Amino acid sequence: MRLVAGVDSSTQSTKVVLCRADGGQIVGQGSAPHPPGTECDPAAWWAALRKAGAGLLDRAEAIGVAGQQHGMVTLGADGAVVRPALLWNDQRSAAEAAELIGAHGGPKWWATHAGSVPTASFTVTKLAWLARHEPARAARTAAVALPHDWLAWRLRIERPARPAPRGRARHGGPITDLVTDRGDASGTGYFAPADGRWLPELAAAALGHLPVLPRVAGPAEVIGETATGAAVSAGTGDNMAAALGLGLGPGDVAVSIGTSGTVFAVSEVPAADPTGAVAGFADATGRFLPLVCTINAGLVLSAAAALVGTASAGAAALAELSALAMAAPPGAGGLTMLPYFDGERTPVRPSATGVLRGLTSQNATKQNLARAAIEAVLASLAEAADLLAAQGVSARRVLLTGGGARSEAVCAIAPGLFGRDVLVPRPAEYVAIGAARQAAWALAGTAEPPAWPQPPAASYSGVPRPDVRERYAALRAETEGWGGGLADGKTDGPAATTVRSLR
Repeated sequence: MRLVAGVDSSTQSTKVVLCRADGGQIVGQGSAPHPPGTECDPAAWWAALRKAGAGLLDRAEAIGVAGQQHGMVTLGADGAVVRPALLWNDQRSAAEAAELIGAHGGPKWWATHAGSVPTASFTVTKLAWLARHEPARAARTAAVALPHDWLAWRLRIERPARPAPRGRARHGGPITDLVTDRGDASGTGYFAPADGRWLPELAAAALGHLPVLPRVAGPAEVIGETATGAAVSAGTGDNMAAALGLGLGPGDVAVSIGTSGTVFAVSEVPAADPTGAVAGFADATGRFLPLVCTINAGLVLSAAAALVGTASAGAAALAELSALAMAAPPGAGGLTMLPYFDGERTPVRPSATGVLRGLTSQNATKQNLARAAIEAVLASLAEAADLLAAQGVSARRVLLTGGGARSEAVCAIAPGLFGRDVLVPRPAEYVAIGAARQAAWALAGTAEPPAWPQPPAASYSGVPRPDVRERYAALRAETEGWGGGLADGKTDGPAATTVRSLR
């Protein structure tokens, strides 16, 4: 029995799955946490990989690594880390993002050339921040990698199941040996997804000089091997690996409700959205992965559970919120919520807060408030899916994943908001599974990824609710003039109540 391992190095933790190469069945798995925060010493990822992969990676013939997108790993000429990596959720480079957009032809130019209009999440903006605020560190930076690039680089030298032997170098070898893939590279802001090539002039303009950039490997390429002889595949970004793990094909739209929300689809054509709402990523198979991200998703449900006074916490609180929402009628008795509790990225309203419209003495119930919160999150994500349609994605299936998909009310209400049946795959570590599937692909050397079975999924259907979508869209449009949502603290809009996230 040939075994392959998949690694998911996310913001919060490392997960490792060990799978059969021929059918994807999981035969072992492990996990280890990462430190909290918006920056991290990459050594913590390596330590977590060693812990999570103990007893698993030793048994694999091939290993694939998927990592959080956009993270900036800066390396000196000797391969040592220059500073803690800035992660995707670090927003300190917002000013640099705006300046880069203006300095290089505007949003349309970026969408056409780099596939996306950069935000503070993108690596290119973090390089510009480093050059401005930490010029000495910027000057020492000889190479720039992404989290998955750095981990795969070290895997090819060191054995993660145990500490490195005394005297072994603390880095993965020469910086010229760094390798990435199209998928993860497409989230940097200095890569052209449509052409599959770096845009080195953008990296140089941001950092102040041209660093070594990783070689871009092919989707099924073996880029090296570990000290124990396991093949290492190209690896990819976490969203790209999730698409592989879910078995997405052209026309499949994945909607993930985690802390934030993401909507993405496999496409045969590159996206170029000058509004910046759709990120024109590449996928891990040679195709493309247009993606929309919202800041507000799971945290809105948590805040709503606190507002209605659920007696539990965590998953139990989500279940209580779900039961309350299912007891309310569609449309929440006339309540409409705008869920921009912590500002929003899609649409761009960084200083916005939440809005609750239509509150009366008759509909002021826990049940209606619970339903309004769930309908708001789903309406926001349904609008995100509509943005993908404008980029040529013709949806044939909608798959609902993430922690929010564990809510029965979310699953039951979603078809009405998306206007079609919704599939809810069984909860699993789909990013790590996708990385393992890529490893099996590299091991097989075939033209397409191995045909692992589709994950078991429950199907939900419902009556379309265009009235709920229309009320949501009207409230969103009305608040556009309120200082970017409620950026100026304004609360005197017609029949509006400010709703703030509760921690």
